[in-house]
Amino acid sequence: MSPLALTLLAVVVVGNTAGQLMLKAASMRADRAEEVPHWQALALDPVLWIALAIYGAEIFIWLAFLSLVPLWQGVMVACVDILMVMVGGRIFFGEKITGARIVAIGLIAIGVVLVGGGGQ
Repeated sequence: MSPLALTLLAVVVVGNTAGQLMLKAASMRADRAEEVPHWQALALDPVLWIALAIYGAEIFIWLAFLSLVPLWQGVMVACVDILMVMVGGRIFFGEKITGARIVAIGLIAIGVVLVGGGGQ
């Protein structure tokens, strides 16, 4: 993978991870809102709108990335965001990472390395 493709991939993975974590944070904040219904609190939360803006920008970066690599490779290596979201969930929300999840993370990481590092 070219340096440009790797850079775009990194931006996509970080953007998607940040977006997922921000959506979780916005939803949790809306759950705590007592004065308005959940969906109204969520719609008024700036964290939700920042997450959506990240996704809006990320789609163009994703398209640029896909223009540089084969689709199968791009989709597989982008699966690393699953790992990042799970670790972020642990760090920011105290979510549990069980033994089974560690095994799953390991298998995903091995698959990403094998497929993403594969030749044309």
